[in-house]
This record gives sequence, C-alpha cells and structure tokens, in this order.
Amino acid sequence: MSLRINDQIEIADWELTEQFIRSSGPGGQNVNKVSTAVELRFEAARSPNLTEPVKRRLQRLAGRRWTKEGALILFCDETRSQIRNREIVRERLADLIRKSLIAPKRRIKTKPTKGSVERRIKAKKQRAEVKALRGRID
Repeated sequence: MSLRINDQIEIADWELTEQFIRSSGPGGQNVNKVSTAVELRFEAARSPNLTEPVKRRLQRLAGRRWTKEGALILFCDETRSQIRNREIVRERLADLIRKSLIAPKRRIKTKPTKGSVERRIKAKKQRAEVKALRGRID
C-alpha cells in the first residue's frame, strides 16, 4: 500500500518503515499490553519521487525529525488505536511533503518612497532636538 501525495508523487512501500511500540500515558492495562504508538521512517534522501529542491525544503521543515542518514522520522501515540495512529502519522508525512512542494516566492527588494524617507528624517530631527534640550541649563 503506497502513500499518494498528489497526482505526480506517490511514495512506494520500500521507502516507508513502520514500527509499532508501546505508548506512554494513561490507558490502564491497554498501555502495558498493546503496541499502539507508531514510528514512521521515510527514506527521503533516497526517494526517487522527490526532486532535490523539494528534499532540501523537506529537510528544513522537518528540523530535528531529519536524521543524518537522510531519513524523516515521525511519531504518533495520540489515540489508543494502532490503525488510527498509523493513519495520523501517514497524513502528517503527506502534509509535510505537500508543504515542501511549494517553492517560496523570492523577495523583490524595493526602494523606500520619498515620503517615507522624509518622515523618517523629520522624526530623527525631532528626537535629536528633544535630546539636545535635556542638557544643563546655564
């Protein structure tokens, strides 16, 4: 079962590794018996479906979850259901990849307007005058 991101990108099964571990927190005996928490490992650096710029943006978005080997590790233990946790973590991965597909717009440098420059200079002169008047009176 592969993970579909959009019409062009589909993550194959070999790129994803799921590990089920015991969850922490409340839940009584269920916590001690059932491995409901999901740890999803996505081999992003080796993925043939993602371009290099997308991989770089994904690495920046992932932050600490990105390993030295180029894998993205996501964890979910929100619900008591293993299946639901698995769905949540897969959806998180898909959202992260979708966000990394959007290239940020380049900032275009603009000159300040003549009016804004004049207002700034006027404010600086006023402030200088206030400070000059603070001196010792003769």
